Amino acid sequence: MPEPLKLFVLAGEHSGDRLGGDLVRRLRQRRPVDLIGVGGHDLIAERMVPLYPMENLSVMGFGDVLKRLPLLLWRIEQTARAILRAKPDLVVLIDAQVFSQRLATRLRKAGYGAPILLYVSPTVWGRAPERAKKLQPLFDEVLAVLPFEPAVMRRLGGPPTSYVGHPALLEAQDAPDSNAAGLIALLPGSRAGEIGRHMPLLKAAASALATMPGIEGFFLPALPAFADRMHRLVADWPVPVRIVTDRAERRALYRRTMLAVTDAGTVTLELALAGVPMVVTHVMDRPQAHMYRVLDYPRVSLPSIILGEALVPEIVLLDPDPAALVAAALSLAGDPARRAAQTAAFQRVRQMMETGLPDAPREDPADRILAHVRGG
Repeated sequence: MPEPLKLFVLAGEHSGDRLGGDLVRRLRQRRPVDLIGVGGHDLIAERMVPLYPMENLSVMGFGDVLKRLPLLLWRIEQTARAILRAKPDLVVLIDAQVFSQRLATRLRKAGYGAPILLYVSPTVWGRAPERAKKLQPLFDEVLAVLPFEPAVMRRLGGPPTSYVGHPALLEAQDAPDSNAAGLIALLPGSRAGEIGRHMPLLKAAASALATMPGIEGFFLPALPAFADRMHRLVADWPVPVRIVTDRAERRALYRRTMLAVTDAGTVTLELALAGVPMVVTHVMDRPQAHMYRVLDYPRVSLPSIILGEALVPEIVLLDPDPAALVAAALSLAGDPARRAAQTAAFQRVRQMMETGLPDAPREDPADRILAHVRGG
């Protein structure tokens, strides 16, 4: 039996935690793994004892970073010291882009010479393309979760990059009938700040959609850590909302879902792979709004970004505007042909995600990790 692989994994958010858990399970099919690092439910289930709570790293937007800057700087130093002391065979930093890059910089300056891999590419294709070259001396490889990212990173002079698929593929299923009336999914985001900004918009959308004939009800997928808060937030809504924390139950409900009203982000890809038509909204803070204007109002939903087409309605706001979201949701809910067109386009997204592209076919992330380990 080969020697255990001493692996440090850092995940800063729940989506990264899922990636980390899946990666460790894949690796353990090939060889023993001694796991250390920072993570949440999925990595803890793989016998990780986190250095500190993963939620310390979950921030979004310039304002959130400023509020927590002293803690984040301390966590960078604490994490670097732990890695230098433990001397793992390999370090995998999952997303948490600013934190991961600062940590990798600290490790390289301290002389850490073992491989450091970044799992989830930064959006150099969307903004600040000059960042790609800055990553080159920090990371031995980037594991990308979108199929077009290896070519972008190569063109911009970044580190070697491989496409390894997306965690949403693990739960992809046959598309529901987008013409059937049924359930409405409400998805406010996974961070505390996102939830606070988007729940009033979802309340307005649900209240309006409830007046349409054939609506069976509403459900809100939530992380277990947020379940109690969600129950409190929907307690005074004029329509009943079912809070769903179980992944299997959520997948089953998607089969009966005619429309999702959702925050932008990873969940838009999850919905697309499940074949659920959607309206996307996002309330920005002021620095995000400035960047949005500088970039000439880019698309924010991943299915539209992947295909380079305006597949879904996007209501991007600086200040909450329930009327705009309600109008978009009612329009799509009342138009079976548009929902069917979305579902058909999502099948093209799924095919691309499952196979990759000719110049970047999909690879197993465990294979990419072991390629950097002696005797892997």
